Amino acid sequence: MRRHVVAAAAASLLLAGCGGAADTQQPAGSQQPAAKEKVTLEWWHILTSDPGKGIYAKWAKDFEAAHPNVTVKITVLENESFKSKMATQTASGKAPSIFTTWGGGVLRQQAEAGLVKDLTADAAPILPTFSTAAMAAYQIDGKAYAIPTDIGMVGFWYNKKLFAKAGVSEPPATWSAYLDAVKKLKAAGVTPIALAGKEKWPGHYYWAYLAMRVAGLDALRQAAETKDFTGPDFVAAGTHLKALADLQPFQTGFQNASYSTPSGQAAAVSNGKAAMELMGQWAPDVQKSSGKGLGEDLGFFPFPAVEGGKGAITDAFGGGQGFAVGADAPAEAVEFLKFISDPARHREAITNAFALPVIKGTEDAVTNPALKLVVENLTGASGFQLYLDQAYPPAVGQEVNDSVAQLIVGGKTPEEVVKSITETAKSE
Repeated sequence: MRRHVVAAAAASLLLAGCGGAADTQQPAGSQQPAAKEKVTLEWWHILTSDPGKGIYAKWAKDFEAAHPNVTVKITVLENESFKSKMATQTASGKAPSIFTTWGGGVLRQQAEAGLVKDLTADAAPILPTFSTAAMAAYQIDGKAYAIPTDIGMVGFWYNKKLFAKAGVSEPPATWSAYLDAVKKLKAAGVTPIALAGKEKWPGHYYWAYLAMRVAGLDALRQAAETKDFTGPDFVAAGTHLKALADLQPFQTGFQNASYSTPSGQAAAVSNGKAAMELMGQWAPDVQKSSGKGLGEDLGFFPFPAVEGGKGAITDAFGGGQGFAVGADAPAEAVEFLKFISDPARHREAITNAFALPVIKGTEDAVTNPALKLVVENLTGASGFQLYLDQAYPPAVGQEVNDSVAQLIVGGKTPEEVVKSITETAKSE
């Protein structure tokens, strides 16, 4: 976003010394300091609920107080609305001053199109403060195009009371044990899983994790390079997901359910209407904001291993969030990123449970028991895969979401899913 300039009232300076006693005569050759150019920063983010939304607003006000020439104009968008609006915005050749990014293939395309600023030099003072894992998704060909604000992984968030009611004594560690747990929950009159079928991206987590567990991380990365997802292991991932969908484990009307609305996926778990959801580290915060919350009854476990698969249960899938800077943004946009990357502010985000540590030395700020489990799993992760709808080019990621959504409702077979993804990848 280009700067908005307000012209200085130069005439008042020229008239200095020409009036009455209140006028101040300046020594010969002296000049009044030039007023800083007025700047508006357009900040787009996706924290739609408190405390994150409110804290971000406070940080913006604090930055404005420290930089009187700057106005931070915040646009808050729900995940899918953000993606849609960003696609429209970038198609016009523009980007907001500061905006949420998940890195990966989408950020690469934006960088190659000249829509985002290379931060390697401008943000050099803060880049070494971030952990290597946190920065990975935002580095392209050795250059940094965004800074991280959060990192985490997707796993199952579950209601301990409902598991106990169904006789599920411990979180399942294998896929067959997971299917057995689903059957026990249904037999106990409990809806096993909440899913935001309308938004599609939550559904892709299942296929992605199953592909990781069956084929392994290397196979996913190789498929991205060869643009071929038709191998038998990827078909098997779909077959395993179809076996889950055939059990009809999701809440009534899941096809039209959103994620964070009062009647959506998070609320169903939060209000005790479903036993679990497969979601990222932000799940506890969204559950509390959209429903009653589970408190100490909320538990977490990693996606189960698939018997005979090439991937390990310690391989994590997820990512985080970061902020990129539009190519036309003023220098103050980078200063704002430095401002919010202060360790004290990052600790504020961590202690309010809407971020996990990305800055070295802040790990001790995690006090939430559920989030500590996520941190422990991340710390012990043997490998890491970025969300497929972010790791791959946008069209490929969207096809993954669309095809998996069709598989879940019975509109596509496992073979048709991998064929569609491959055809889209090869057309890129």
